[in-house]
Amino acid sequence: MSRNRRLILSPPSRVWGLLSDGHRYGDWVSGTQQVIAVDPQWPEVGARLRVRVGAGPLTLDDTCVVRICEPERRLELEAKAEPFGAARIAMNLVPWGGHTLFLLEWHPLRGPGTRMHGLPVDYLVSIRNGMMLTKLARIAVREQHVGAAGVPSGAARG
Repeated sequence: MSRNRRLILSPPSRVWGLLSDGHRYGDWVSGTQQVIAVDPQWPEVGARLRVRVGAGPLTLDDTCVVRICEPERRLELEAKAEPFGAARIAMNLVPWGGHTLFLLEWHPLRGPGTRMHGLPVDYLVSIRNGMMLTKLARIAVREQHVGAAGVPSGAARG
């Protein structure tokens, strides 16, 4: 299991806004090349998000299914990337003053990842997830400042 945490200098509502917009997944999830499809009911339980992940020509399609959704508090996904199996991705948003303490856990559920999981794999996943949280934090803070300046927060992307 890999665990990461990050204090994001934005309120949980702002961070949740990014998590609950499936079309923005590629903005902050490391390794995402393309968001292929997002169920209209995302992030309700059972909703699916399909993405293409990888580097260069080495890609695969991944499907994330929402298993638990507690708006502005908790989102748990099952990420399925055949033939590599599936993993549980648990995201918890803890109010911390006017900010968000973001807790992220990744745990393999099925497939080869369950046999390979341990220090080397968990370490690499932890590095990837740390980079992902850095991107999420930067976007949330940037859009908070843009929103505070009177510009719609959705206008600032990238």
